[in-house]
Amino acid sequence: MTANPTRSSPLLRPYAGAGALLGWFAIIVEFYLVCSARLANGGSVGGGVIGLLSYFTILTNLLVAVALSVEAAGRPSRTTQFFRRPSVATGIAASIVLVDLAYSLLLRRLAHPQGLRLLSDHLLHDVLPLVYLGYWWRFVASGRFGFSNILRWAIYPLLYFIYALVRGALFDLYPYPFINVDHLGYPRVLINACAILLGFVLISTVLIGLDRLKIYRGRNTGRN
Repeated sequence: MTANPTRSSPLLRPYAGAGALLGWFAIIVEFYLVCSARLANGGSVGGGVIGLLSYFTILTNLLVAVALSVEAAGRPSRTTQFFRRPSVATGIAASIVLVDLAYSLLLRRLAHPQGLRLLSDHLLHDVLPLVYLGYWWRFVASGRFGFSNILRWAIYPLLYFIYALVRGALFDLYPYPFINVDHLGYPRVLINACAILLGFVLISTVLIGLDRLKIYRGRNTGRN
């Protein structure tokens, strides 16, 4: 693994701090909107929180917000070291890019958000993926990954898919229409899941290529 010459950049903590603030703001707005709607319909705040945490988008943006927050804090700790690992940061990058692409290709045409929901929608699906990808490119050390790393990164979306199916079977609640077994059946849902997994593999492959480009650029500029 190469040392990251930009780790001490004066831009690192302000960039991470601004990204963290955007992330927490979007997540808090989303929680506020969902919980308010639940209360208005006689539901509970707890139900709203559990419902939101069933979305891959929310879980992944939480990872992004936490990762950027610990970076902005600049305090050495095991948590900071964990999120600074190139393998961890690249896995998060692959997942948040998947959030962006899956929403753009499969869900954007079905959603018609307005007001605060429109703002949080853009932040969660468009802005924060770009912010974290910029952080990954500019500030995360090169990892010299092999393609076996993709298998490790894929554990998170695979576990999420299993959780979503189990939760859906138990409570008849599916967070996304393309994994709704009641409407599509298991064969179609599994085909959709395989297509999304293939997309994740392609995203990860591109990130590995970009990581190698970072190494190449570092060598050409004399940085190790």
